[in-house]
Amino acid sequence: METTLKLLKPALSQRLFKGDLAPIFYISVAKLVFHFVINATGGYGIFRDELYYLACADHLAAGYVDQPPLSVFMLKFSTLVFGDSLFAIRVIPALCGAATIFITGLITLRLGGKWFAQILAGLCSFTLISIGMNSHFSMNSIDIFIWTAVGYIVLRIIQTEDKRLWPILGLVLGLGLLNKIGVLFLGCGLFIGLVITPQRKWLTTTWPYAAGIIALIIFSPYIIWNMQHDWAHLEFIKRASEGKYSGLSPLKFIGDQFLMNNLLASVVWIAGLLTLLFHAQLSQYRWLAFLFLGPLAIFILNGTSKGEYLAPGYAILWAAGSVWWENLTASKMGTLIVRPLLIILIFSLTVVAAPLAAPILPVDKYIAYAKALGEEPSSSESKELSELPQHFADMFGWEEKARDVAIVFNKLSAEEKKRCAIFGTNYGDCGAIDYYGKAYGLPKAIGNHNNYWIWGTREYTGDLIIIMGGSLEDHIENFESVTQEIVSDCQYCMPYEDNMKIFLGRKLKVNIKHVWPNEKHYD
Repeated sequence: METTLKLLKPALSQRLFKGDLAPIFYISVAKLVFHFVINATGGYGIFRDELYYLACADHLAAGYVDQPPLSVFMLKFSTLVFGDSLFAIRVIPALCGAATIFITGLITLRLGGKWFAQILAGLCSFTLISIGMNSHFSMNSIDIFIWTAVGYIVLRIIQTEDKRLWPILGLVLGLGLLNKIGVLFLGCGLFIGLVITPQRKWLTTTWPYAAGIIALIIFSPYIIWNMQHDWAHLEFIKRASEGKYSGLSPLKFIGDQFLMNNLLASVVWIAGLLTLLFHAQLSQYRWLAFLFLGPLAIFILNGTSKGEYLAPGYAILWAAGSVWWENLTASKMGTLIVRPLLIILIFSLTVVAAPLAAPILPVDKYIAYAKALGEEPSSSESKELSELPQHFADMFGWEEKARDVAIVFNKLSAEEKKRCAIFGTNYGDCGAIDYYGKAYGLPKAIGNHNNYWIWGTREYTGDLIIIMGGSLEDHIENFESVTQEIVSDCQYCMPYEDNMKIFLGRKLKVNIKHVWPNEKHYD
């Protein structure tokens, strides 16, 4: 065994640094270094959802209102190893981004792609959406990695017909579901493709069913958690679709597929899809196309899907399309002109677009840069915007809120501080108190948004509450006395987070535990 490992190590290192794996290895490393440098030198600030994930990591459970638990457990492990600085909490998405590119390259290699195909697939994987997703912690970067891993396993099942790969597929699908339930749609596409293509022969064996059972068993803790919490996640999806995502449409979803990727790279993923479906060159891999088409159809039919939901489905198409382009440009002219031109154009657009997706530029320079490109601030949640798009604006203003709440809190006597609750109306405000409040001596926040509602009132009675947001009219009927204490400003944050009024309410007229069941806010 030791002799075998000694033989494998130099062979693998040779393949990585000089051999057939070198292109994807170096592009993967470049992706990792790209994010590490950004996170170490800037990064704007901790993202709204990152604050919430950190709060969830302090309340480990089998589920949460808006997500399954895997990503939260991964973040908890990461914070125990690396700490909870901005750089530390973004280690996992950076690693996932690099690993996704590497597996995309492996798929390209297995489809017959050589150096050019691997370089092209790697550059295409360096898309606007992947740059953005890997720039902050969320379940999305893990999701993209898992979909790509599923594509690779399915490819190997087709090529090797090795039945031992099915339990591995079930394991990865189960972990994917435990990270984000959108993997259900990937599973639907996988099953549809299995039925439609010659791979249906597997349905006469027990292996696909065993894979499904394994995935279900792994996912079952989240199902049980939902049963115990009145199917909270289904309620969350319903309210989000009717509320913040109601402005989305199938037409916007389709348009976003071109905008969120490198626009020029559309010639690669479209070629990949068509090649898998219709070209004899890769016809034996047609099953792979349905890992994209199945989720695509479901997201369109849903009517209010965000374009980014399909982002995990592109690795297979980048790989297949790159192989097609490599074969098309195999002539001398293609090698000398078309290939370099394609690489240069895609790389150039990636460089131009990168500051729009990741916090690369100082914020004032970003605003000037976006204006020069004619890029208007955008939001997928129909929110009012100012100078920054929502994915950047949500990185600003949080420490200022904790600081201003601390000013109010520190006016109280020592006895009053012990019974004073801090109430936030959304998980960003609550998460800001929980994260930044440690430095200001603040207690953990309570709130009615998503899992903060489930975590409850932390034994507070409502005798004394600092309230973040709203108006005097909103609160005056509920307390014997309410005073506006301070207004919290933030320059680049979301407009609805700016000029936040902070109130001090004394003696809630009804015990907070009695009104709490009616305060639930899922979206």
